[in-house]
Amino acid sequence: MDPVLYLSFVLMVCGTTMAASPKRAVDVPFGRNYVPTWAFDHIKYLNGGSEIQLSLDNYTGTGFQSKGSYLFGHFSMRIKMVAGDSAGTVTAYYLSSQGAEHDEIDFEFLGNRTGEPYILQTNVFTGGGGNREQRIYLWFDPAGAFHTYSLLWNSYMIAFFVDDIPIRVFKNNNALGVKYPFNQPMKLYSSLWNADDWATRGGLEKTNWDKAPFVASYQGFDIDGCQASVRAKSCATQGKHWWDQKEYRDLDRFQYRRLRSVRSKYTIYNYCTDKARYPVVPKECKRNRDM
Repeated sequence: MDPVLYLSFVLMVCGTTMAASPKRAVDVPFGRNYVPTWAFDHIKYLNGGSEIQLSLDNYTGTGFQSKGSYLFGHFSMRIKMVAGDSAGTVTAYYLSSQGAEHDEIDFEFLGNRTGEPYILQTNVFTGGGGNREQRIYLWFDPAGAFHTYSLLWNSYMIAFFVDDIPIRVFKNNNALGVKYPFNQPMKLYSSLWNADDWATRGGLEKTNWDKAPFVASYQGFDIDGCQASVRAKSCATQGKHWWDQKEYRDLDRFQYRRLRSVRSKYTIYNYCTDKARYPVVPKECKRNRDM
């Protein structure tokens, strides 16, 4: 990215307090809140568990999940993506419930050939239905350093943040007949896996296994959500938690300005504007701020 454009973007997105900006996470070791889920030998622990690395080779990828299930809260992770030729790989960080009619909130980082930018895909599943993909280029190299990827989820909205900059909002439009995730507790998951049948240029670019192992690094394993493994109803009580307070129920006008800037500069796909897939605009897309 041109250095002048990058500086202008940074100046635009910084300098103003964001009303719905989430609280800062506290560093805790991986094992306090998370456990490996598969291919344990492909997870490396560093600095007493304050950092981990996931690796992918032509044998397997790997992943982890939270110990508890949560209903609303703020969830974040600092991640450094696979460097170099990452085509065909996907680094995923997401919330998901269980069952055929599951809810899910996704960050998916789609690798690319060396020198080509990563693509960040977000998606929201409600009641088992997804197909709400949005894709953006990031304004930095996500493999060059750790960056923070966060989800703020309450009964009013789901907000996606990259380094505290909002990149997407999915509102509770239940009144319009749009399902919203509000009663199924979700676990947090992350994984590094091979998806060269679709991830890079629709599957045209295949994973170069000569570059394996591919490594993604993680820090920041705090979780600030309502654990609902046993008592989901207590988590749904509005006003009980900080993320339910008025200032977190919507973005403010400065955040919407940043969101519009991200969309205008970096969006490469938005299901809301895909007339081939959706000749009738989805109900949740009819309000401009919710696109």
